[in-house]
Amino acid sequence: MGKYELAVVVNAQIDDEARTAVVDRCKELITRFGGTVGEVDDWGKKKLAYEIQKMNEGYYYFIKFEAEGSAIAEIESFMRIMDNVLRYLCVKQEAA
Repeated sequence: MGKYELAVVVNAQIDDEARTAVVDRCKELITRFGGTVGEVDDWGKKKLAYEIQKMNEGYYYFIKFEAEGSAIAEIESFMRIMDNVLRYLCVKQEAA
């Protein structure tokens, strides 16, 4: 299993409860496809570098997890259609 990090930018115009639900859904996707969720880093509300869907701010979350390489495509396919997710990026962590 490889180590990965999922960066998620969530809509800043939704309430805290809905934002937490989005992050929980991301963690659920990881575990559904055989991954194990590690640390979840909440960076809070940040100004976006450019406007996305007429929004200038978003909440940033970084989820560290371990999973098989084949699970990444499955996770990304669900992330693509999730409501309130402005952007996401999944990267493989280098071995130290």
